[in-house]
Amino acid sequence: MQGNLKGQWALILGASSGFGAATSKALAGAGMHIIGVHLDRRAALAGVEALVKSIQGQGVQALFFNVNAADPVKRQEVLDQVQPKLGGSMVSVLMHSLAFGTLKPYLTADPKEQLTKDQMEMTLDVMANSLVYWVQDLAARKLIGKGSRIFAMTSSGGARVWPSYGAVSAAKAALESHVRQLAMELAPYGATANCIRAGVTDTPALRKIPGNDQMMEYAKLRNPHHRLTTTEDVAQAIAILSNSGADWVTGNVIGADGGEDIMG
Repeated sequence: MQGNLKGQWALILGASSGFGAATSKALAGAGMHIIGVHLDRRAALAGVEALVKSIQGQGVQALFFNVNAADPVKRQEVLDQVQPKLGGSMVSVLMHSLAFGTLKPYLTADPKEQLTKDQMEMTLDVMANSLVYWVQDLAARKLIGKGSRIFAMTSSGGARVWPSYGAVSAAKAALESHVRQLAMELAPYGATANCIRAGVTDTPALRKIPGNDQMMEYAKLRNPHHRLTTTEDVAQAIAILSNSGADWVTGNVIGADGGEDIMG
């Protein structure tokens, strides 16, 4: 691992668990200060406090905010609080790992049980569109510039179907489209944007998907390594891509899945 991340700042959306937590630890281990945005109930806050202590144990700062990252007012409040802490520095890494959406089928015998317009719009707003709004606000505050890296967590579900996954699949497809557009528009800034397509990973978000046990068993059979992807696998890939030398890697969907997606 190169040492050029030391003293720089990373902003992680969805920082308290899964890919966000693992990446926070990995980037802190590379010397980055971590700004974490998460939304957790009181019962989960002890785990968040343990994560913050773990990050601080790496000798870096950890600024965590328990707010809705998709709320425009809260977004401005977070940026208002963290900008003075940066001391003129930019956000070198922005990671979007928000996994909050509705898992319902489009069509059911009882129309009350199927996906609603509000649920569809909420899922796309949180899991896809919010990335654009964070980038817009960071750019407006001149907190994104040469060398900044933007990562958005997608999945093979963006191009495949699974029962009750329709709205989330649509959000992942939209997220990938947003990243392509951002890659083009961020080029003059000297910043990059990429999606990271993780393999099937046992995370709290995956556990909410109906049929997740079958999904995980099938992934183990399909993956050439015959195991699930871990959050640490993905975090290490992001840490590597965060270093200098990756300036020409942008606008992509990068697999961090041990070859799972190529196995058909």
